Amino acid sequence: MIDLPQYNLWRGQVGTVVEILAKGAAFEVEFSDRNGRTYESLGLRPEQIIVLHFDPVSSEPQVERATA
Repeated sequence: MIDLPQYNLWRGQVGTVVEILAKGAAFEVEFSDRNGRTYESLGLRPEQIIVLHFDPVSSEPQVERATA
């Protein structure tokens, strides 16, 4: 994310994508406090967002498995 001082948002603050806009050209991102109260919600372009991964990300291709 980039700094957005007009919204009191700074690089590194964590938000949640709540809606995909314009077929992925933008995302509605919600920023909440520790009590779950939203303090800002705005549309951001993909280049304004840093994707966080909470689980290990493998560089190996994932094989989809189907069961019958």
